[in-house]
Amino acid sequence: MNALAATNRNFKLAARMLGLDSKLENSLLIPFREIKVECTIPKDDGSLASFVGFRVQHDNARGPMKGGIRYHPEVEPDEVNALAQLMTWKTAVANIPYGGAKGGIGCDPSDLSLSELERLTRVFTQKIHDLIGVHTDVPAPDMGTGPQTMAWILDEYSKFHGYSPAVVTGKPIDLGGSLGRDAATGRGVLFATEALLKEYGKSIAGQRVVIQGFGNVGSWAAQLISQHGGKVVAVSDVTGAIRNVNGIDIPSLVKHVKENRGVKGFDGGDYLDANAILAEDCDILIPAALGGVINRDNAKDIKAKFIIEAANHPTDPEADEILSKKGVIVLPDIYANSGGVTVSYFEWVQNIQGFMWEEEKVNAELKTYMTRGFNDVKEMCKAHNCDLRMGAFSLGVNRVARATILRGWEA
Repeated sequence: MNALAATNRNFKLAARMLGLDSKLENSLLIPFREIKVECTIPKDDGSLASFVGFRVQHDNARGPMKGGIRYHPEVEPDEVNALAQLMTWKTAVANIPYGGAKGGIGCDPSDLSLSELERLTRVFTQKIHDLIGVHTDVPAPDMGTGPQTMAWILDEYSKFHGYSPAVVTGKPIDLGGSLGRDAATGRGVLFATEALLKEYGKSIAGQRVVIQGFGNVGSWAAQLISQHGGKVVAVSDVTGAIRNVNGIDIPSLVKHVKENRGVKGFDGGDYLDANAILAEDCDILIPAALGGVINRDNAKDIKAKFIIEAANHPTDPEADEILSKKGVIVLPDIYANSGGVTVSYFEWVQNIQGFMWEEEKVNAELKTYMTRGFNDVKEMCKAHNCDLRMGAFSLGVNRVARATILRGWEA
């Protein structure tokens, strides 16, 4: 099941559980605006290249729309649509005053030079600058983009609208980026895991953890979990996978990955088939890579007691049913990986105030938001007698529906 079909399915189940009016349900599902632009740039060799850029703005009932911009060869409208919708529910679950958006350009960033990427980003910004803004739609980095991309967007946008640091988040610190933003999603995963384990009278110390994906989120989650006494027993990325039943030395692995651009060849563990990592024996499984990795074919092989969804949409609905029958507890993505967007919100707040916070304050506020978010999801689960995914979806949908009704959607 693709990401859009799965997101729509979860939304409809939540809407039914909440007893939403069918007209309101349809209104919430349809994106506020979809933008598709052509971006042509001169390449370094003098030839011209054309790319297609997208921005889907899903909902703005609770505030400006918020979501990443990805540069990837497979950026296509359905996926961008699903991720924009997911951002609407995610920001509502986190209880931050945003709606959802997502965007991207269909390109392979590894095929473009730095100056070509800059030209592409500036052309894309020129095409959408009057449709984004501090109080309209605030982009952020995603796959294939980073702080430098945000710096280019900020500069190009400011040419039209005056200096506006709050128009994007995930910026370099020197341009108004927030301390703690780099580790935010991984730190949010730590706080979410702590909140879930506390519910079962456990702590992270001594838990055996498997992490699929060792990019920004996976590597920060691994570092923070091992600092809190968790034992990371297996890790994988695109280059391969390693395991060490006594626990991998995470600082050494991080150093190795920096130098060799992947976990392959790390000598602090045994080589493992990357496809088999999800079935490794462990207490906690953290998928932190791509969507759809846990499906009906492999769900039965999973040995973990808890799954913390650090990636977007890693578990198919068919797999959800199998895991539920096995008694595996799944902490859903729209709560578990909301640390990144929460600290993006803190960055936006700091830019608007023109007053920057210390990193300790950023991390302490993030812990408050993640802990409160978990308690809100649990309350919803009790009220509707449902699992954590439906609890989170119904919490998010309910908040957006309430805001929509209060603002007068039928007028």
